[in-house]
Amino acid sequence: MIMNDEDLRDCFAMFSILGLTMRTGIGESYETRASEAYKIADAMLEARKQKESENEEDTGIASVAKRTYKRKS
Repeated sequence: MIMNDEDLRDCFAMFSILGLTMRTGIGESYETRASEAYKIADAMLEARKQKESENEEDTGIASVAKRTYKRKS
C-alpha cells in the first residue's frame, strides 16, 4: 500500500499527538494539541522531502535486524 502525502501527514500527526500527550498529559486543549501535532507532521514531511532530494537511494523504511540468542545449557 502506498500512502499519499495527506495520509502520511495524518499518520505523522497521529504519532505526534500521542507523543505530546505522553509528554505533557491532558492539560492542553484539544485544539492546541491538534494544531501542534500537525505542525510537527508538516516539519516531518519537509524533512523527508529534503532527505529524498539529497540522496535518492536512501529512502524508505529501514529494516530491523533480528536478534538471536544462544540458549544456556
